[in-house]
Amino acid sequence: MSHATRKNIGVIGLGIIGRGIAGNLRRRGFPVYVWNRSPRSVPNFVGSPGEVAEICNYIQIFVSDDEALLQTVRQLGEKLTPRHIVLVHSTVAPDSMRAAAEIVERRKARFVEAPFTGSKTAAEKGELVYYVCGNDAALREARPILEASSKEVIEIGPTIGHASAIKIATNMITAASVQAAAEALALVQALDLPFEKFIEAMRSNASHSTTLAMKLPKMLSRDFEPHFSAKHMLKDMQIANQIGLSNYLDLGVTAAARDQLLEQMHWGHGDDDYSV
Repeated sequence: MSHATRKNIGVIGLGIIGRGIAGNLRRRGFPVYVWNRSPRSVPNFVGSPGEVAEICNYIQIFVSDDEALLQTVRQLGEKLTPRHIVLVHSTVAPDSMRAAAEIVERRKARFVEAPFTGSKTAAEKGELVYYVCGNDAALREARPILEASSKEVIEIGPTIGHASAIKIATNMITAASVQAAAEALALVQALDLPFEKFIEAMRSNASHSTTLAMKLPKMLSRDFEPHFSAKHMLKDMQIANQIGLSNYLDLGVTAAARDQLLEQMHWGHGDDDYSV
């Protein structure tokens, strides 16, 4: 196995976002090596997370949930050294992010927490927004990699877990607003009102947002190609409700969003876009 170079980037997790990031990095001239639990016919696919660490100093992790994240960093395990920076982009519970950081830092490698906002198109175009936590030196070294796939990098602070909490909080608003939009569309339809007039009215409404501008037309045309899946938004709402329970908060709207997503899962829509 060739010795790692400082410019090699490893991408672990080739879902919607990981695939987009890997392709974007290649287009920008970075040598990229990838691994996924389900093998893929893509360039530089290697045999294990440990093999990624042997080749790459920088490792970006885009796995889907808490269990997958902790399993991945354990598999990196003994291959990590002080030359490595591990960037975790998964949306997970803050406690899981801290546990992952502890595993990485036990090997004297450096850890950057970097969940993001943005979906399939943003990843492909390099227009994600990262929320990052970590020590200043690691962030400075990792910033060019983050900037290659983003339009903004927001530094939350040094405390691991805080960026994950920010990401969960923003997704609470996203899930609730899209669910409210779906209910509003149902009301408009029930009253036999023209959808185009509702869309026009929303454009001038203070509650309008980039998310609604993107989702409303797709909801009208019943285009639920996944940009962010229902099962992943459900996972985030479950995390939010667990945090609320732990802090004695009544998160009624978030609980309703979770329950609606659970119903969509029951009807087999877990892999569809969460706007379904």
